[in-house]
Amino acid sequence: MSAPIAVHEESVPFRAGDDGYTSFRIPAVVTAQDGTVLAFAEGRVDSQADAGDIDIVLKRSADGGRTWGPLEVAAEHGDDLAGNPAPVVLDTGRLVLVHVRNAAEATEERIRHGEISAEDGRRVWVRHSGDAGVTWSEPRDVTEDTKRPEWRWYATTPGHAIQLRHGEHAGRIVVPANHSLPPATGDSGSAGAYNGGHDLLSDDGGETWRIGYVDDNPDGYVNVNETTAAELPDGTVYFNTRNDSEAPGTRADAHSADGGATLVKPFRPQAGLTGPVVEGSVLHLGDPDVLLFSGPADPAFRALMTVRASRDRGLTWRAVHTVSGLPAAYSDLVRLDDAHVGLLYETGDWNPYETITFRRIPLEELT
Repeated sequence: MSAPIAVHEESVPFRAGDDGYTSFRIPAVVTAQDGTVLAFAEGRVDSQADAGDIDIVLKRSADGGRTWGPLEVAAEHGDDLAGNPAPVVLDTGRLVLVHVRNAAEATEERIRHGEISAEDGRRVWVRHSGDAGVTWSEPRDVTEDTKRPEWRWYATTPGHAIQLRHGEHAGRIVVPANHSLPPATGDSGSAGAYNGGHDLLSDDGGETWRIGYVDDNPDGYVNVNETTAAELPDGTVYFNTRNDSEAPGTRADAHSADGGATLVKPFRPQAGLTGPVVEGSVLHLGDPDVLLFSGPADPAFRALMTVRASRDRGLTWRAVHTVSGLPAAYSDLVRLDDAHVGLLYETGDWNPYETITFRRIPLEELT
């Protein structure tokens, strides 16, 4: 007799065309200390494009992601762009949101080409909330401390940031980020070889910030792009990144033994995670000692959202949960409770940007 087919609880916090937004992209999710699940995304007013009038929007769930309250705006920049939400819930209960802003007309291509002023280009902002995002502090521009003057394109994560829990750097906030370098003379700067990675560190709850590791190696082999992070039980920080360059596979990873200040070795190919060029999320479960990765598993297309697991610090991986064979793109993982993990991911019947959907996954399926 065959085993029964597992039925998973799913909900749709963001659907293209709802709440005055043409589309929603770039999911990020955290769980507040009281158990409230906070789902963030970019609400794109006029189109699916990465530039234009974009707000960071938020929905909250009091029942573990089964149902969602009304849409709220967590960060905005007038008719310009506020995006790439990188939220983290601290051990004090404070919710910190790091994000970027730029002028609506500042496309990635124009920024990489050097056509946009520093004021209108990508800038780093932070704000915090003491009541799980119901009310917020005034946003602060921290670009001077978090972005080198020569960097052009710039993005935080996408996905959640982390606060370290173990070792001598416990309490530190780590926000993975990426940037682009100025191109060689006569080059447009659009090539993946100009991509680089770094992280942002705060040891005082998000009040002050500094740059940690920097991984710049414009060789066209491994060039760090969108990056997410997880803390391993011994305090090591594991970084996993999208790679648009020529290395085997489309992903690379690295470890830090000093809380994100430096890398043990530069990012190297991680061909064990097969998939297209796309963002992916990592989450360490804590107990049990399992590291998770979410992302599309089709080798060529943004489709087949899959959760994979590693028991050896990200050295090897195996698929543990396949969502569906449908189109799918960006995602973020969150621990919900002792028995469930949440997956917030872009998906749709015909393209991956129709909805941002939330799935509750029993922990036993992942371990």
